Amino acid sequence: MRQGKYLSEFKQKRYTSTLVRAIKQAAGSMPITLMEVCGTHTVAIYRYGINTLLPPSIEILAGPGCPVCVTPNEFIDRAITYSQKERFIIVTFGDMMKVPGSRSSLVREKGRGADIRIVYSALEALDIAAASSGQEVIFLAIGFETTAPTVAAAVQEAKKRHQGNFHILCEHKVLPPALRAIVEGGELRMQGLICPGHVSVVTGLRIYEFLAHDYGIPCVVAGFEPVDILKAIHLLVSMVISGEARVANEYSRVVLTEGNQRAQQLMQEVFEPCDATWRGLGTLPLSGLRLRPEYGEFDANRVFPVTIDPPREHPQCICGDVLRGTKRPTECPLFRGECTPETPVGACMVSSEGNCAAYYKYRVDK
Repeated sequence: MRQGKYLSEFKQKRYTSTLVRAIKQAAGSMPITLMEVCGTHTVAIYRYGINTLLPPSIEILAGPGCPVCVTPNEFIDRAITYSQKERFIIVTFGDMMKVPGSRSSLVREKGRGADIRIVYSALEALDIAAASSGQEVIFLAIGFETTAPTVAAAVQEAKKRHQGNFHILCEHKVLPPALRAIVEGGELRMQGLICPGHVSVVTGLRIYEFLAHDYGIPCVVAGFEPVDILKAIHLLVSMVISGEARVANEYSRVVLTEGNQRAQQLMQEVFEPCDATWRGLGTLPLSGLRLRPEYGEFDANRVFPVTIDPPREHPQCICGDVLRGTKRPTECPLFRGECTPETPVGACMVSSEGNCAAYYKYRVDK
């Protein structure tokens, strides 16, 4: 009850109205482009109509903050290949089921008889492995720094239990290399960054310091309620106007400067950095995580190598451009026609945190 009351304060109209006025006064008519890189922020901005409250001079772009959306077709194709083999059980988060691969999807393969199960955590996948003697269980490990520690904990538990039929297909990613790639790509004039609250709970603030120090881009870690987001925007606008670039923490009730050090330790113990492919950004050096050699027995790629056909994308899908912030979902020729949440063509329409799905659900027209 107290928690609900506490959160309600971050939705009250008197606070949001004050912040909107402050933003308009601070910004004036100066064009300012901000980016957020968290799918939950994407949804919240459109759900609460924050985009309609801001002056026309302020533009907020959605970046590569949806882990399902940035997962490349190659990973999905590999998971589908495993699912077509009789002795494998594929375990995944629900958002991955309808993501189109090059030629199929997990939900289609399940309809054809593949044993594919939805869970809420990697530990559930470990329990499935314990109850499935004689079968190989592969958990599809996707997500940023938010989910990687939980998967690391499950892998350590599997090693402790000697659960030899538990494996992960790892596609974990870390945000800083993607942010650097967007800035250095030169396609956008990003002047400020709304940093993801969930990721920052684990990482703390230091992972954003290079943006402020090296590129002069102010950063604000934000929560997910209307007041949270509007406070972050006001802070960013004020810094842009004054020429200040630093990392600020608007979400201090949850995020600590140093982050969750135990979670960071778990990731470092189980994973090591590797190059990774991002939808829309290509292969970025040291932007992914893979299992360390001492946990190699749980690496599906290592234990069960498979050959897949070259991945391919739908020729009209612009998910990659949407994830880089260079195009809006409404610029896609498939949007609201061939591509809908019921019949998704691209990953950005599948995930509940995808920009295309948010545009569709909340009827955003521009």
